[in-house]
Amino acid sequence: MSDITIKITDREGIEHTVLAPTDMAMNLMEVVRSYELAPEGTIGVCGGMAMCASCQCYVLSDTELPEMGDDEEAMLSEAFNVKDNSRLGCQIQMTPDMEGLEVALAPES
Repeated sequence: MSDITIKITDREGIEHTVLAPTDMAMNLMEVVRSYELAPEGTIGVCGGMAMCASCQCYVLSDTELPEMGDDEEAMLSEAFNVKDNSRLGCQIQMTPDMEGLEVALAPES
C-alpha cells in the first residue's frame, strides 16, 4: 500500500492531516468523503463528474497539479466563491506526486 500525507482544512477551518491511498484510483473529493470532512450530501453531489462544484477547494501548497480540463474550467467559471487557486477535488487524482498537497474546502454555496 502506498499512502501519501495531505492536509485538508474543512469548512469550519479545522486542519486535518490525512493519509490518502495512491493505489485505489481515488480523487481528493473521495478522500474528503472517506474521512467525513464535510457533511454528507454537501460534497461530491454529482458523483465526481465535474458538474456541480460542491467539491471546490483552494490549493494552498505549491504542489504541481495536472492541467485543468475543459469540464473543470467550465464548471469553475459558473461556481461561487472561485479564487485563482480553485480546483475541483473530483479532478485531482491521488498519486505519489500529490505528497504534501494542502487544500482548504471552499464554502458551501
